[in-house]
Amino acid sequence: MSFNEGSMSKPTDLVQGTVDLLILKMIAPGPIHGWAIAQRIKQISKEVLILNQNALYPALHRLEEQGWLKSEWGDSQNNRRAKYYSLTKAGRKRLDDELARWRRLSCAIEVVGTTA
Repeated sequence: MSFNEGSMSKPTDLVQGTVDLLILKMIAPGPIHGWAIAQRIKQISKEVLILNQNALYPALHRLEEQGWLKSEWGDSQNNRRAKYYSLTKAGRKRLDDELARWRRLSCAIEVVGTTA
């Protein structure tokens, strides 16, 4: 996963927890396949966040092994076989917990930033 701070700057790697949170958030509305997850993150972030396959698929497998995702095979819009991921009940709880942690962290960083 990369973070583009500008067109001329080098991408910065994001921490694993952030990648997991973004993936869980993209899957929350309903079943979606891996390539579409990466494209949605790229589109919504206006190409600031780029999730490459080397980060995406290991994260999807890890989240599935942890019981936060389930998957099933289906056909994509291009009539290709694709694995569709959806949140489990435990995954939805994990997403809620991670969002709460993220909000606390970002608020703390904002407070520190305004007092520095």
